[in-house]
Amino acid sequence: MNITKTRNDTQLTVSLEGMLDSMASPKLEKFLQTEINGVEQLIFDMDKLTYICSAGLRILLSTSQKLKEKGGSMKLINVDTGVEDVLMLTGFKRVFAIETKAGHVYNPDLG
Repeated sequence: MNITKTRNDTQLTVSLEGMLDSMASPKLEKFLQTEINGVEQLIFDMDKLTYICSAGLRILLSTSQKLKEKGGSMKLINVDTGVEDVLMLTGFKRVFAIETKAGHVYNPDLG
């Protein structure tokens, strides 16, 4: 899995490419530990993410909780159908703000 970042003051966009499986999850977790300091808005661009496993979901959840504790927010954008299906089946559409490639928008703050 490839991880690229774009930082604009307190906003960090993290682009994920490939598969966020159990082999790649530790890489993302380590990356976020060093990059999340000072971030108020974290955007995961999942345009090129083809798969996400439970370990990847755990990392997203724990990162979201850390940001919320500090008054920050997190959003997933450009989510592909396969990854969207996983997010829907696991109930994460009620946890994360999500914008899919198909134009679906999920916002847990709106119910």
